[in-house]
Amino acid sequence: MGREKTVRFGVRALVSAIAVATLALTGCSGQPTGADSQSDGLMPVRFALDWTPNTNHTGLYVAMQKGYFAEEGLSVEIVDYNSALPDTLLDAGQADVGISFHDASTMAQASGAQVIAIMSVLQNWASAIAVRADDTSITSPADLDGKTYAGFGEPAELPLLTQVIRNDGGTGTFESVVLGTSAYEALYSGNADFVIPFFAWEGVEAERSGNPLRLFHYTDYGFPSQYAVVIDASREWTDNNPEDAAGFVRALQRGYVFAAEKPDEAADLLIKANPGFFDDEEMVHESQRILSAELLRDKNGNVGTLDAQHWGDYATFLFDNGLLSDEDGKKLTTSPDWSTYFTTKFLSPAEQPTTESRK
Repeated sequence: MGREKTVRFGVRALVSAIAVATLALTGCSGQPTGADSQSDGLMPVRFALDWTPNTNHTGLYVAMQKGYFAEEGLSVEIVDYNSALPDTLLDAGQADVGISFHDASTMAQASGAQVIAIMSVLQNWASAIAVRADDTSITSPADLDGKTYAGFGEPAELPLLTQVIRNDGGTGTFESVVLGTSAYEALYSGNADFVIPFFAWEGVEAERSGNPLRLFHYTDYGFPSQYAVVIDASREWTDNNPEDAAGFVRALQRGYVFAAEKPDEAADLLIKANPGFFDDEEMVHESQRILSAELLRDKNGNVGTLDAQHWGDYATFLFDNGLLSDEDGKKLTTSPDWSTYFTTKFLSPAEQPTTESRK
């Protein structure tokens, strides 16, 4: 599923980052991918990926492969992943829509980025605290006191872990090393005690490689839920192209509804759209089954929805821990109006799983 890059923002100050983004786009030109992008006479929409293709993106590729965007008069052009974050590309006018995350979107908007969340993809945390399944010394987060965490250096990691451990009765004191994707090897080899993987990707990968993990889910210990993955859009694009934005969201919802109802068929379409990319195609299927069963639908069984309290609970945690800064890099001292960070006006209640598929 991939790990997004550090989400510390000061977007208005990131002139060099935007220049890098522009250069990257000029170099790889956002090559179109999928059925829709081959059609003529359609309105192009530039979509920025956060990483290489994975099951977070399945609904997008389903919608492209099945022609849902074309039915809305749109042609989606993929802006391939590079070192520039999608929200940076959106704010710079180098993409129209893209993959983001609850924390990334909140941090970007707090710092002045002209982006807005228009749809959710994953309704809850896709990551969890993980230890080796054979490590009997750790039975709950409180046991992580004094242990070593191998992480990614993202802003919210340590405050999140500290809070979860404290909620379980620990002190929240532990050692931390930034290892990036080498964190998993450090865990397997015993050089670290815990990590926070995406359980529908690295968790599946660990199981299939003979290194099973034991997971502690944050919300089981009183920590707020989050939208693990969201779709952000350029505010300028949505303001100037409301009909295209509505058609885009309608088609994308259809893609993720299909993925929720038919995970194996959806996984096949993701693989078909990216021939030769996945070394372990069965892992893609396993990952998609987990997302479809556990994360694509909200508590009412709907796909794509956004809710003010859901957004605000986790965003308030970010604010309370001093993780939000304004466009000048100064920490926010007043909590924003979270309802302005997303919009539901483009969501279609009609594009939802059937009653039968929810059983």
